Amino acid sequence: MKINGKATRTIWPENGGAFVAIIDQTLLPHRLETVSLETVEDAARAILTMQVRGAPLIGATAAYGLALALRQDASDRALADAIALLAKQRPTAVNLRWALEEMRRALADLAPEARAAAALAKAAAIADDDVETCRLIGVHGLPLIEAIAKTKPKGEPVNILTHCNAGWLACVDWGTATSPIYHAHETGISVHVWVDETRPRNQGASLTAFELGSHGVPHTIVVDNAGGHLMQHGKVDLCIVGTDRVAANGDVANKIGTYLKALAAHDTGVPFYVALPYSTIDWSLASGRDIPIEERSATEVLAMTGRLADGSVVTVDIAARGSPAANPAFDVTPSRLVTGFITERGVAPASRDGLLSLYPERNESAA
Repeated sequence: MKINGKATRTIWPENGGAFVAIIDQTLLPHRLETVSLETVEDAARAILTMQVRGAPLIGATAAYGLALALRQDASDRALADAIALLAKQRPTAVNLRWALEEMRRALADLAPEARAAAALAKAAAIADDDVETCRLIGVHGLPLIEAIAKTKPKGEPVNILTHCNAGWLACVDWGTATSPIYHAHETGISVHVWVDETRPRNQGASLTAFELGSHGVPHTIVVDNAGGHLMQHGKVDLCIVGTDRVAANGDVANKIGTYLKALAAHDTGVPFYVALPYSTIDWSLASGRDIPIEERSATEVLAMTGRLADGSVVTVDIAARGSPAANPAFDVTPSRLVTGFITERGVAPASRDGLLSLYPERNESAA
């Protein structure tokens, strides 16, 4: 995707893999800056503090973080310690552990002296695979938007509502929920995106709006609770969201507030799709009840960061002093509320059978 007309990824190695560069997403949309990760501790900190966020990007960052660790020490102990450190940074997004397991399988049987180069190559392969996977999600999701566009009066856009940021900033490129939108925009279909602000961290207002605007996609930021109203008044044709983990039965964990959007869409008859790569499916969990939900700092609820008229960026308290706050970062949307999944292999019903129709090898491996 593009920023100021320049094709950009969220993460990339530099100087032969001596360090890894990322976009610091905690500074967006007010400042666009890159940060260099030089150690596995840097990568772990970037994941924990959400300098990088979004399930696919977390996985890619963990893979590069492991490569950085092995440049310093490629012993069996160092490999195990680095994996353990990275794995504990965020509990909900399964891509983190998936990427680390991919790395472990590729490296464990190699001689220590061969691991550093192999780790960098494998991390780059994971990143490239994410780009292609997300591109294919867009290819398969595009017909859904095309079909709606054909029913619209001439000149009226397809109105799509999304929640949080499941765009290219959450991945390496293209994004998941936004990939069909970008494909539609590139093919000349008129689209307009309702961007949920997504409290408490405002990933919609800060990140989704930033990237859509940078790429020239028409959009409007709305408060989180406006979605149901817009749907009631026929102003939403389609909902597409991402996910941090999908259980084997099709239940979906995504940013807090997704469940409420799914309920509103179900009540108003608006199609509600979830876009995801294969690495986000957790086949080991029978249902969404088993998905761990991350509890984050109350500070994210009680304070907000913004830019003042003079250009300075400050963090201010927004709540009654002394009031406590709870901050569950995700909720689970039952599969019955999801119209379908958009994946790199196609579109399918949100159910175990639907998932297995796209990934039949999982059924064979369980037999």
